[in-house]
Amino acid sequence: MGIDLLNAMQLATLEANEKERDIILLSPTGSGKTLAYLLPVLMSLNPDIQKVQALVLAPSRELAQQIEQVWRSMGTGFKVNTCFGGRPSNGEKRDLAVPPALLIGTPGRLQDHIERNNFETDAIKVLVLDEFDKSLEMGFTVQMETIISLIPSLDKRFLTSATDAVEIPEFTGIKNPIKLDYSEKDNVLKGLKIFTVKGENNDKMDLLYKLLCYLGKDSSLIFCNQRDTVEKVNAYLSDRRLANEFFHGKLEQPERERALSKFRNGSCIAFISTDLASRGLDIPEIRNIIHFDAPVRADEFVHRNGRTARMEAEGSAFVLLGANENLPTFITPVPASFPLPILTSAAPKPEWSTIYIGKGKKDKLSKMDVVGFMFKKGLVAKEELGMVEVKDYFSYVAVKANRVKDVLALIQNEKIKNMKTKIDWAE
Repeated sequence: MGIDLLNAMQLATLEANEKERDIILLSPTGSGKTLAYLLPVLMSLNPDIQKVQALVLAPSRELAQQIEQVWRSMGTGFKVNTCFGGRPSNGEKRDLAVPPALLIGTPGRLQDHIERNNFETDAIKVLVLDEFDKSLEMGFTVQMETIISLIPSLDKRFLTSATDAVEIPEFTGIKNPIKLDYSEKDNVLKGLKIFTVKGENNDKMDLLYKLLCYLGKDSSLIFCNQRDTVEKVNAYLSDRRLANEFFHGKLEQPERERALSKFRNGSCIAFISTDLASRGLDIPEIRNIIHFDAPVRADEFVHRNGRTARMEAEGSAFVLLGANENLPTFITPVPASFPLPILTSAAPKPEWSTIYIGKGKKDKLSKMDVVGFMFKKGLVAKEELGMVEVKDYFSYVAVKANRVKDVLALIQNEKIKNMKTKIDWAE
């Protein structure tokens, strides 16, 4: 995995795992907690048992997929599968016919598989409730309780959370746990600067557009409190030709993956989301957090801001306020005011553009296959090729924006790995 030394939290989790007690791990996103609990999970697995032996419950599809990616990067040799909503369950059922040692999924989909007897639970010894506070917040209490009640012989429970504010329900079965607190409640992000941006009227759309134009090509994550607002902001910015993507829980899975890929690879400047994006998403190097809507609670403010200024980096957070809006009282000290210039800059243009390829891992397509195809058929130079992401059924490739038309003209009618497929803009 390219890791020379485990961090203090990971070492503490391994040490705690040696005791026959459950573990509660308080830790923010991006701190390495996934590896912290996957190492003890790995140590618990028996290669002679051909059943599910460890179960990880995650509140979002994206987090479930990221946990799977970490596991695969560990090169354990043990089979892993991921189950989540937003896609047909038949493919998952076929995968579960040969049971994985580790099964990861969202509570609703896993409950459905268990109740349909698509896998057996009698060999599950380790249960991980990842981002448990978020799972409770998203209303998965009944599903989690049902799943746990259908696992007869647990030996170890891991519960991770970003905050200590959540009371642990009795249905988890956690008693007398070892608590490892690596949360940031007393650790203000050193590289974070927070500002308010006050509008002269209540039109925050225009205020947001002016701010994004001023910030230029730096990546910005914009938080709204409602899905409707997310989509309205997306439409407003799109009308003004500012490259953006939006994200919320009602989007279909392919749409969610496309939006995330385009933001990750630099094909859009702004990413607009509900609080679903405040934790559990793999979005590196965000420079700016913009609170289009001020959060309702203090912990939401902390989680949102935690997406920037991570790992000693610097970042800024901006709270947008209409003329008649006041700053929430829990935001203290009162941030400095950020004055926008009178003249609005032109909308920034992304450096990259994204190409969609209609084949993926399930078609035996690898990242190296895609890279070779782009070099050979697309005549792309090394510095013109950006991030390549190969999903189960499709792939995304970032190409320099000033080259993408020429590249598409060369590859649109070509076969990749001897397969004919759709190749086009990732609209």
